[in-house]
Amino acid sequence: MKVKTILVSQPEPKVENSPYSRLIEKEKIKVDFRPFIHVEGVEAKSVRQQKIDLNNFTAIILTSRNSVDHFFRIAEEMRFKVPDTMKYFCQSEAVAYYLQKYVVYRKRKIYVGKRTFNELIPLIKKYKDEKFLLPSSDALKPSVPQALDEINVDWKRGVFYKTVISDLSDLRDVYYDILVFFSPSGIESLLKNFPDFEQNNTRIAVFGNSTINAATEAGLRIDIQAPTPETPSMTMALQKYITSVNK
Repeated sequence: MKVKTILVSQPEPKVENSPYSRLIEKEKIKVDFRPFIHVEGVEAKSVRQQKIDLNNFTAIILTSRNSVDHFFRIAEEMRFKVPDTMKYFCQSEAVAYYLQKYVVYRKRKIYVGKRTFNELIPLIKKYKDEKFLLPSSDALKPSVPQALDEINVDWKRGVFYKTVISDLSDLRDVYYDILVFFSPSGIESLLKNFPDFEQNNTRIAVFGNSTINAATEAGLRIDIQAPTPETPSMTMALQKYITSVNK
């Protein structure tokens, strides 16, 4: 069956001429974007209940833009003035760049990993005397605390925000040829919103092993997978599939 419509379970890319734009133009298809999950901040009261006193930390581990936003939001709610001596360990350049929204970059001690959390670990390991705070969501990959425990640093996790399932009830009678998922939470959202979901001719595209596992466990048929050596990105995997079925 030919592909004419795709729903991507993420916000629309803000950049002009994104890979999706090129896909739409080349294949003359309709691509809609809708986050199946969203993030909500927890209250300062909840952070205090986790026995977190921001005065006790000398370094912050930031894994995403959400962790940056919600750390500074909580600091403001707690009337905590973040000291200029605070060290920031950012998982990627994108996170470090985003930090400029809150601090004067050149005047702060900022350490940047390459991309993955494991690539940040050697940097953290060099500063064993620091007291680290990891502001995170309620859904944290088990590999993150495991990696920090293995290097024996003084650290504490704080749940500063939560991943919440979005209301998709307005999509009940809307059908797409392909649904695209990037996380197990997206699969969970589909099944919570539509417990009677029947896949039929809908193609499912998934990115990453954890999403593949979640889709398989949910009994969904996976038609498109990424990353693979041949198609390292989701748009490349979609392009390859559409080219083969829309002949």
